Amino acid sequence: MARIVMKFGGTSMAGIERIRNVAQRVKREVDAGNEVAVVVSAMAGETDRLVGFCREAAALHDPAEYDVVVASGEQVTSGLLAITLQAIGVPARSWLGWQLPIRTSDAHSTARIGDIDTSAVLADMAKGRVAVVPGFQGVTDDGRVTTLGRGGSDTSAVAVAAALKADRCDIYTDVDGVYTTDPRIVPKAKKLQSVTFEEMLELASVGAKVLQTRSVELAMKEKVKVQVLSSFTDAPGTFVVDEEEGVEQELITGIAYNRNEAQVTVTGVPDTPGVVSRIFEPLSAANINVDMIVQNVARESGRTDVTFTVPRTELARAMDELTKSKDAIGYGALEAVDNVCKVSVVGVGMKSHAGVALTMFKALGDRGINIKAITTSEIKISVLIAEEYTELAVRVLHTAYGLDDTSEPAGAAA
Repeated sequence: MARIVMKFGGTSMAGIERIRNVAQRVKREVDAGNEVAVVVSAMAGETDRLVGFCREAAALHDPAEYDVVVASGEQVTSGLLAITLQAIGVPARSWLGWQLPIRTSDAHSTARIGDIDTSAVLADMAKGRVAVVPGFQGVTDDGRVTTLGRGGSDTSAVAVAAALKADRCDIYTDVDGVYTTDPRIVPKAKKLQSVTFEEMLELASVGAKVLQTRSVELAMKEKVKVQVLSSFTDAPGTFVVDEEEGVEQELITGIAYNRNEAQVTVTGVPDTPGVVSRIFEPLSAANINVDMIVQNVARESGRTDVTFTVPRTELARAMDELTKSKDAIGYGALEAVDNVCKVSVVGVGMKSHAGVALTMFKALGDRGINIKAITTSEIKISVLIAEEYTELAVRVLHTAYGLDDTSEPAGAAA
């Protein structure tokens, strides 16, 4: 007998027929003699609908009340799944975030999980009942409902699995695993049997949308065995494992891209100690994340340029903050470009192989794709390019690193 946490996303829960499909999958695990807890998302599109209501009610709404509203989507699906399981003879009950409880920080809409009290739910599961837990939500020490941010149900599932000491956490989505890249762009993308936590964390952080970044961080920290599966087929999935559990790693595991990028250049910056920190201080105070950073060689006049990227959705705020800080920074002008994309190659094999960057730069250069900025880590190289070349770059790099599947086209989208 194993203890399993099964997580189902919004597309899996989009309507009663799909909830019935989920219930059958849960029943199959119960019939196999396993103890099961299920974490569910709201129905597809429901959270967006609830967010829209909050914005319509008041542009500057109370974040605590916002959480009360948007957390209701998962409450609905957890109750409906429990009812559906009972209807097919599987004992089940729902456990809301405040009932477990799942204790979080008080940062409404972006709360972080502190601890989970599993004593009551474990006692109930020992009696053969399935625990159905709404993802995305928790409760503060003073009893207020919180939410974990978009995609937070993945984090909820991993946290519940860690707290229950589950044998594994199965994440069911509308794809049947993790691919070497987006099969909608590269039909010859290959599904991976396994991927390391480190690689998955990098892939998630640079644009792959299969798992939320925080859920991968938590799984790596708590050593939760995670499997990505399809809600709609019985195809084998992809395991996310520790590096030492994997077989000999390929040089490159995957290619990811992120179109939510904008490039900002601060020109005519005084080339003196401390000035760069004055550029990023107002952005940090406004909680605007900065990614790729390039500082040009100082000009003869003692001035230099600093280029960096921010999320495209934050470009207007970033420009506003820098404009307000012009006198403190002492720059000449601001330039912004929002039609750019970050393309990344990821693989633990980079640690022990040379020439990875050369392959990337040559492949892009041969197709006339200009690189605007570069960042690297031990297992990742990211470049900023014009958005119009995104799909070409992904296809070229996928082929250059020998990732194309020559057997048959991939059948699902990443």
